[in-house]
This record gives sequence, C-alpha cells and structure tokens, in this order.
Amino acid sequence: MEQAQTILEGLDEQQRRAATTLNGPVRIIAGAGAGKTRTVTRRIAYACATGAWKPERVLAVTFSVKAATEMRVRLEQLGVGGNARQGSGNGVTAATFHSAALNQLNSVWADVCEAPFPHLIEDQRDTVARVITHVTAQSDVDPLTVRDVLAEINWAKISLVAVEDYVRVCAAANHLPPAGLDAERFKAIYDEYEREKTSRGEIDFDDILLLVCHIMDDFPEAAAQIRSTIGWLTVDEYQDVSPLQHRLMTLWLGGGGPDGKAAMNRNVCVVGDPAQTIYSFAGASSWDLLRFADEFGPLAADINLGTDYRSTPEVVNLANRVLAAAPNRDDYLKLVSARGSGRRVSRTVYETDMEEAQGVAARIRKLVAAGVKPSDCAILTRINAQQPVFDAALRAAGIKFRVRKDAGWQSSALAGEAATKRALLEAMGLDATGLKLEDDPGVTISTIHAAKGLEFKHVFLVGCSEGLLPYGAPEPGETLEEERRLMYVGITRAEDSLHLSYARTKDGYGAQQRRPSRFL
Repeated sequence: MEQAQTILEGLDEQQRRAATTLNGPVRIIAGAGAGKTRTVTRRIAYACATGAWKPERVLAVTFSVKAATEMRVRLEQLGVGGNARQGSGNGVTAATFHSAALNQLNSVWADVCEAPFPHLIEDQRDTVARVITHVTAQSDVDPLTVRDVLAEINWAKISLVAVEDYVRVCAAANHLPPAGLDAERFKAIYDEYEREKTSRGEIDFDDILLLVCHIMDDFPEAAAQIRSTIGWLTVDEYQDVSPLQHRLMTLWLGGGGPDGKAAMNRNVCVVGDPAQTIYSFAGASSWDLLRFADEFGPLAADINLGTDYRSTPEVVNLANRVLAAAPNRDDYLKLVSARGSGRRVSRTVYETDMEEAQGVAARIRKLVAAGVKPSDCAILTRINAQQPVFDAALRAAGIKFRVRKDAGWQSSALAGEAATKRALLEAMGLDATGLKLEDDPGVTISTIHAAKGLEFKHVFLVGCSEGLLPYGAPEPGETLEEERRLMYVGITRAEDSLHLSYARTKDGYGAQQRRPSRFL
C-alpha cells in the first residue's frame, strides 16, 4: 500500500481525486497543460497497485500512436507495464481505438467467419479513383476529386451513415456531397467502393471498427469474449470521438447487443477538453463529452483540471481571451497558470510572407545563439501550403528543422509493431540501438492540427490574419468556432514564449492587404 501511495505523490487536489476514484463512471475535463496524461496514468497505476484493478483487463484507448506510446512509457515507469495490444502480456493495454479493435478482430475472426482474414487497404486512393472512373465514365480523374470523395466516404462511415441512407441523410441535414456530385451519384460511388473492397477481400481503416461493432451486435459468444478482456476502460481525447467510436465504446461496455441483456460495465473514465475539439470535419464532436453524465450518470466523480502547469500567465491569459468571445463560453474551462510571470506575447506585422519567414528564422537563430535547443522551437501554420517559405528561410539561416503535416492523421493511429517500437524509443530519448539520442532533431514546422498534444518552449504562430486564422471567411457558426478552438490549441502549445505574426501581402505585389485575425 505504501508503493500505491507513492504513485499519488506530486498530484494536486483535483488530480488526486481523479486518481483515487476507481469505481463507476468518471469524467475528467482537462484543460491544456493541466497534467491530463499524468493524472490518467497515475490513476491506472494506483488502481493496479492497490489490487482494485487487474492490469490484464485494463484498456486505455486514445487517438494517435504517439499518445498511446507515451501512455505505455509512463505506465512502465510506474511499474504496471503497458502493452500495445491485449493478449500480449499481463500489463495494461494502451492503444489507439483502431489498434485495439484490430487485435480484437483478429482474436475472434476464426470463430465468426470461414473466409480468410481480410487485407487492410493502406492507401484507399487507387480504389476510389477506379470506382469514380467506373461510375462517372470519366477517363482522367482529378486527384483533388479523389481526395474529396475519399474524405466523404470516410465521413459517412464514421458518422454511421450507411450507403442506403446516404441520400436521405443529405436531404435531412442539407448536406452537400463533394466534387459537384449530387447525392444519388455519390451514393452510387460509395456503393461501388464497398462492393469492390468486398470482392477483393479487403477492408479499409474504418471497417476495422465497423466489423467489431457488427460482431459485438450479432455474435454473442465472440462479444462476450471481447468484453471479458475489458474490466476497466479509459478513453482519452473524448472530445474527438466520432459516432462510430462512441458506438464501439458502448458495445465494449455491454450496451446494445442482440438480446439487450448484457449488463452495462460502468467502470469507464473519459478524459477530454471541449475547447480542443478541432476534428469536426472528421466526425468528431464534444457532444458525447458534454452529455456524458446524461448517458452514464450518476457519475462517481466529475472533475475539472483547470490549472495549466505548461504555459506562462501571459500565454494562458491570451488563450482565455480567445475563448471568451465564444457563444458557448460556458462549455470551456478558464485556465489558471501555475507558473510565475514570463515574457509578454509578441506580435509582429511583416510586409510579405518571405519577410515573415525570414523574421521568424532570425528570431530562432537568436534564441539558439543564446543557448536554446532548436527542438525547443516550433513554427505553427494553419495549412500545409504555408510551410515551404519557412523551410527555405530556416535552410538559408543554417537551422536544422523537421516538418509535420496533416496528411495521414488517420493512418497514424494504426502503425505496425516496428513503427510503434521506433516511437517508443524516441519517446524514451533512445535511438534504434538503445543509446541516448544526442543529435538535436531541429525546429518543428507543423500545422496546428498536427501539433495537437505537443508542447514547445518557444512557439511562433504564423499567418495570424483573416483568411488563414480563421481560414477562409467563415460566418458566425460552428465553422468559425472550430477555427477559434484551433487558434486556442495553437496558443496553448507554448510554454515560455509565444510569437504571433502575419504578413500584409503574399509577395508585396497584391493590391489587397490582409487584416489581423479577428481572434486577436
């Protein structure tokens, strides 16, 4: 028991309350920098150390390989281990939704289907292009059309919109199909896509979750086998769950099923922050987080973690001001910094994009000259297209850098064992041979979306103008609020200093001058 108490050392009052409420449904609203991962891993470790939970029946799911890896590293350090998949040992399972579901699918496939296990399509674009060509009789399909149609198929699947329901849903929700297609034509493409996959013995990324839901609904013995491995469930980043992920989660806990007799397991903890919902375009919604008490109540604990241990008061105050103008401000925590006063937030206006990039590179070079590691600095952009000019400026300044883009945000949630091992080593500061990493990886250039979950001592948030942040020219409504939350996420990546900037024109020749972001 003494070891268990040691696990709780260093937690504040609210974190400790979260970590010691072990039975029944628990909701944790965790603001940026509030020690979310620390609290969740201490909760799991404490429960296992006290004997309240059996590690092999603990499942913690999150949305990226990096987040799952970090969770496993911390659990390992706390003495309870952390497996990538259930059945791989006696430790806690920390995995992405898709990784956990894929392993469950593998474990019961032979009992529910005589066909060979399907092949997972890693890149759906070729299949989608063939289907568009077949349905529309177009000989040369534009890659942007393929991208948009693929995004719509993925949206339909994670929103639980079946092929046969697509036209009706579009009509009811005033939803417009992409690429100039009408609903009937898109339905034909969607239908043909599903048929082609089936004929080839293939499944896509979203089929993993759909198939496990189907098995949990229609095969009681297999469902019972899967549920027997989940005694205690933790869902991280709950504000980002899609309807499909929410459906799978409730089935894991015993909801639904063919006979409705399965007893609901109420040992579930969800963790999230409504102010960091930035994947609405992919079906994510903070709705389930906000109404968790309605669905699973009465709650054993409903906890707010609003103390930001990451950022200075200057950064936190700006983040709070950005959210203060939101029409649903009451849904968001107001953060309080636990740190002493720091540098004021700088704001710089440049004439051109190139001057902005050169100015940011000069500031970073000055920081590095003063002893700051390049990897402590990040340049955050709204879109990928902003990044090349910053690549060029850093290269010209002789500053090492690496780039993170939005592409692959889905597939990153399902990496192979080798990739997971590389991520694990990197998280521990080791190279492939197990030796300490000495070489600094350089400045990070990243979209705000790709930087979610990361933190840097010095952040340069660029392109803070109308048209970029917010992107386009959104009217008041959900699109604008998503952009507001994105600005908030960008700001709260900064620990010690935050530098905001924008350029008046792209290249100095444009007649139209950019205006500063309305969020600032």
